[in-house]
Amino acid sequence: MSDGTLLSPELRTRYVQEGWLPIGREGDRVVIGASHELGRAARTAISASVGAPISVQPLSQRAIVDRVVTEFRDDFADQAANGLYLTDPGLSARRVLSRSQQVGLVVLLVLVVAALVLWTLPTIIVGIAVASIVFLASTLFKFSVALHGSRYDLVQRVDAESIAALDDADLPIYTVLVPVFREARIVGRLVENLGRLDYPAEKLEVIILVEEEDDETRDALAVSSPPDNFLVVTVPKGSPQTKPRACNVGLEVARGEFLVIYDAEDAPEPDQLKKTVVAFSRADASTVVMQASLNYFNARENVLTRMFALEYSYWFDYMLAGLDVRDLPIPLGGTSNHFRTSALRELGGWDPYNVTEDADLGIRASALGYRVGVVDSTTMEEATSRMGIFIGQRSRWIKGYMQTALVHARRPGRLIAQVGLRRFFSFALLIAGTPLTFLGVIPFTALLIASFAVPWLDISDAFPPLVLWLCLLNFLIGNGLMVYLNMMGPYKRGSFWLVGWALLNPVYWLLHSAASYKALWQLITKPHYWQKTEHGMSTFELHDAPAEDLTREAAEEIGVTEPARSQ
Repeated sequence: MSDGTLLSPELRTRYVQEGWLPIGREGDRVVIGASHELGRAARTAISASVGAPISVQPLSQRAIVDRVVTEFRDDFADQAANGLYLTDPGLSARRVLSRSQQVGLVVLLVLVVAALVLWTLPTIIVGIAVASIVFLASTLFKFSVALHGSRYDLVQRVDAESIAALDDADLPIYTVLVPVFREARIVGRLVENLGRLDYPAEKLEVIILVEEEDDETRDALAVSSPPDNFLVVTVPKGSPQTKPRACNVGLEVARGEFLVIYDAEDAPEPDQLKKTVVAFSRADASTVVMQASLNYFNARENVLTRMFALEYSYWFDYMLAGLDVRDLPIPLGGTSNHFRTSALRELGGWDPYNVTEDADLGIRASALGYRVGVVDSTTMEEATSRMGIFIGQRSRWIKGYMQTALVHARRPGRLIAQVGLRRFFSFALLIAGTPLTFLGVIPFTALLIASFAVPWLDISDAFPPLVLWLCLLNFLIGNGLMVYLNMMGPYKRGSFWLVGWALLNPVYWLLHSAASYKALWQLITKPHYWQKTEHGMSTFELHDAPAEDLTREAAEEIGVTEPARSQ
């Protein structure tokens, strides 16, 4: 035993996952604190593990987790940060570029610079043509997938009768992970929102993950008096300080057969966990993730929140369905992902060095033949309503897509062997194509404006007609298709008041383009920096949302009359 105590580092995850802990000795017996009734088989296994007969006393799960995480803080910190890297360095974004990628990048830069010096105009023409092709291919791919998805409704529908038929005694333990950092202003709302979950308290484990130095949030949580099944776990200080690193600590101490991630501002529908249990029971073993939809309670706050709502409507209602029906890799959303916990551990958890860890995890799951399902439940969120916060949030997401593309491009042959050519090209167009598309928006727009706004600049003399037509196609078809997709988004949700705002999508993409250049710069200068999104900045609250902006369940829960149809 370590440090003269009864605790063993080799058993640290067993202690918390199985809910027991050695707390002392009584003669030749080891006294075990347990958070639940231990059967004969469990007692025998524990006795073998501690090497002595045991006696059992009640001990709260909160006390068990606190003691183990405190005792083995360095072990938890190291595993959370480096577990995936140590298991398979090639799948970790800890190194931005592999050795071969570094060599290839240097060679490419030398060739491009030499070409610009020797053949300036032809090199620029080729560069614009290649960028135009990538832009058009990525946009057409998204349009094709979303249009295909519009023909299907693949959501796992769970009716009220199926939920009523569940016996609480038969329900599995469910773990909710909520990573928070500097969220003192909204943790009271967090406790209230998660307190509405319709799941037996003895089977529900809510783990709120708070960074070690974040005393303000920890104090605010204490004041909010969370129920006994809410565990506030201190994430040991370490690097990188990211959401996925905190989630890895939570994964190590989680007891649930299923596990879901929520953000601090999330308000899931009360029956979401039960719906997901039913959905998993109907799915085959290859389905290891159920994604709930996301919607915004402050969609009407300003233009930016309206564009957010349009984008998420198209993504969750059409794009995910299209990827699923075509059996293509699905990048997960950052919240309301419901996992089979055993599969999540098999995948190695989250990559703490990837700042869009959900997209990366979706690709790794696909490589192992796992599938993602969609459950008919919605989590209400707060859409970012301020421009500066929006640019910061999107720059992190886009930087994560860049990281994911670089990681899986290290061994393209292995990825092709795992997922096949069709799914590989889907990955390339979606994960790599998205940031490349955004990087091209500002230059293409500038070129277009210059060609019209500067009369003496006759670019037709310098550029071949084919390249100019390709640029025009990008502007007209690319923007036209994305406007159309965003117009489609509100239809399934009945939010027809949003449709006209889709015409602003070209401006919305300019914001993404600005964020993409910030992302590229950060990828070079501070690749693992987590750009925190400030929450609780909205002037709207959930109860301020009109009924037609909510699902029936969410509206009824907060007492809004005339709720919209269920989604």
